[in-house]
Amino acid sequence: MASLAERVSRVAKQAMSRPRGWPITWRLAAVSATLTLVILVAFALMVGRFSADRLTGDFHDDLRAAAGQLALEIQLSGRGLGETPNLDEVAMADRAVVRIVSEDGQVLEQTHQSAPGEDAGSENLGSPQPGVNKVGPFDVATAPVSTGNIGIPAIYVQYARSQEDVRATIDRLWLFLGAGVLTGTLLAAAAGLLVARRAMRPIASLTATAREIASTRDPSRRVPPPRAEDEVGELAVTLDQMLRGLDAARAEREHAMQAQRDFVADASHELRTPLTSTLANLELLQVSLDQSGSEEDREATASALRSSRRMSRLVSDLLLLARADAGREGARIECDLAAIAAAARAEVEPLAAEHEIALDAGGPVSVIGNPDELHRMVVNLLDNATIHTPAGTEVHVRVGADDGEALLEVSDDGPGIPAELREQIFGRFVRGVGPADQSPGSGTGLGLAIVRSVAVAHGGSVEILDSTGGGARFEVRLPLNDTAPVPEPVRV
Repeated sequence: MASLAERVSRVAKQAMSRPRGWPITWRLAAVSATLTLVILVAFALMVGRFSADRLTGDFHDDLRAAAGQLALEIQLSGRGLGETPNLDEVAMADRAVVRIVSEDGQVLEQTHQSAPGEDAGSENLGSPQPGVNKVGPFDVATAPVSTGNIGIPAIYVQYARSQEDVRATIDRLWLFLGAGVLTGTLLAAAAGLLVARRAMRPIASLTATAREIASTRDPSRRVPPPRAEDEVGELAVTLDQMLRGLDAARAEREHAMQAQRDFVADASHELRTPLTSTLANLELLQVSLDQSGSEEDREATASALRSSRRMSRLVSDLLLLARADAGREGARIECDLAAIAAAARAEVEPLAAEHEIALDAGGPVSVIGNPDELHRMVVNLLDNATIHTPAGTEVHVRVGADDGEALLEVSDDGPGIPAELREQIFGRFVRGVGPADQSPGSGTGLGLAIVRSVAVAHGGSVEILDSTGGGARFEVRLPLNDTAPVPEPVRV
């Protein structure tokens, strides 16, 4: 289960390290708004172009109709131009320029008032042309006037108006269409965002549940049941089935590991009795051979005794770790950590004659714990310091109270611990070969693992730091016994 959690954590870190893009809800809203924008722009272009052409066409039809009406009125009024309609009144009413011209373009009669913003007298509307023609700022419609008499030259009516009003109307039309496109796009974006968020709400719930499971590493959590039988609901059901399978696999693995821990603890405990008996018999045999045995027998007995003691230490280490893994705590009583450190120093000092072990302690430092396990923890720290430092260096042990906790420090003046080894130094069967190590096989590789196991089992922690002399400094912190007085650490 740990490997699975590590893989999930590694994938999550990789995903977090990637550049974060737009959320899916925003992308869906952007796609919806973009499609709506394209559709509305195409529709607005077609409507605007059609409407502009229609307005221009209606304007030209009005010009032709007005020119034809004037030509008909002139024709019905008779031959004399003096009897024609008042062109000034027509021009002012229609905001137009009106002229009566001959076939060669000679002006016979014209308006005497200018259309707004135009000088009628200065504009040359050109010779008569059929249909509607663009002349300067004007659109000009020409209509012939039938005289009905042979020999009388034909005359024409030129009716001209500016497209200013039509262009203003078309501009307003384009403005309204643009505003409609913009409004429609914004509404589509808002609607798309609302729909996307509503659709992604179950996904967000699944993500929150998965994140919580990843942080707690607890696959017993369940995914909320889906509200609808759709793709998201199918995903939720599949994830829940996966979690149930992982939870069942974890339970089976934990059961198997617990059985293995119990077996190792029981086997280690059972091995201690025959090993103790073997050690006792070998020691008696060694005493007997020292008196009357041969040199070869004494060496063989001494070798067997060393191997048996090493095996006894290994079995004791395995038993302590197995009990901690299996959750079997030894008897906990009120202990004096300073006295335990002094006893451990007295045990290690004869075997480390080339090292000086200095102890700084004050009064009793009361903790609640197992005296044998705490003694083993201190002995392992001292053994580690004397094995991995050159001869003649000093090992410092300090016991006291610090910030409401019991503090045990073991530091040395050796070469220290390499940086690449610090992350795994408390692992099991990890052995570093320093300049003062006797041999690669000088230890079992379980000493510091036991130190951490004992510290954690007692509710404390252990940390490796640099000592003032450049060597290694191990700092163990344990909870103080609240019912006992807290002394200040002093040197003894």
